[in-house]
Amino acid sequence: MHLEKLQAFVLSNTDYGESDRIVSLFTLEHGRLKGFARGARNSHKRFGPALELFARIDLQLNHKEGLSTLRSADVITLYSGIRCELSAIAHGLYACELVECLTPEGQPLPRLYRLLASYLERLDTGQMEESDRRMFEINVLNILGYRPSLEGCCRCGAGFVGIGARIQQGGELVCRFCAATGRIMSPASLQGLKSCLATGRFGQVTLDAEALEQAALLLDESIATHAAKKLKSLDFLHQIGP
Repeated sequence: MHLEKLQAFVLSNTDYGESDRIVSLFTLEHGRLKGFARGARNSHKRFGPALELFARIDLQLNHKEGLSTLRSADVITLYSGIRCELSAIAHGLYACELVECLTPEGQPLPRLYRLLASYLERLDTGQMEESDRRMFEINVLNILGYRPSLEGCCRCGAGFVGIGARIQQGGELVCRFCAATGRIMSPASLQGLKSCLATGRFGQVTLDAEALEQAALLLDESIATHAAKKLKSLDFLHQIGP
């Protein structure tokens, strides 16, 4: 094993033994991986606060399949603006858990890395708009190849223009000819989600109440279908409310 220098986000961490820690990381260079930080809970010189949740760090590790060995880590940013606001903490934890649950291990995803960085930077400014959350979700699904088709029916391929779309279980969108039931997805809501995919900047798209409600139904269904487990951070988000 050779020593590598990487840039990463801390997605989650678990205490191990009396002083060690196992950390789930989302790295720019290798995508998601797990690292073992020996003595991390006692070694302030090598790690300090760098292994805190959703911190962005520079680290050195011996990379290997399964469980890498962390040697040291330095903080790029702890997103202090997020950490002083309960709602921002909830949204930051949710973003990290979503990435952890949906991404394959060991696959570099630089677009997703930049998306997560942009979203956390937005939360760090005190902006916690529901439109931003839905924009983050639709772009995560898009990058990973899980995005529902916004252009046409996933069953017959017919375009939604003029015939409308209906939301189905599992986060599918179908035309009214393929499904007589299901919540309607309005043309304005479809266009709003398309706008979320067309810009790389949070705060540029604001979804109205109807679009937010319909986007929530679609994206929550789609995420639940592709996630390996129920996201614990969702309960936290629901508890604190909008």
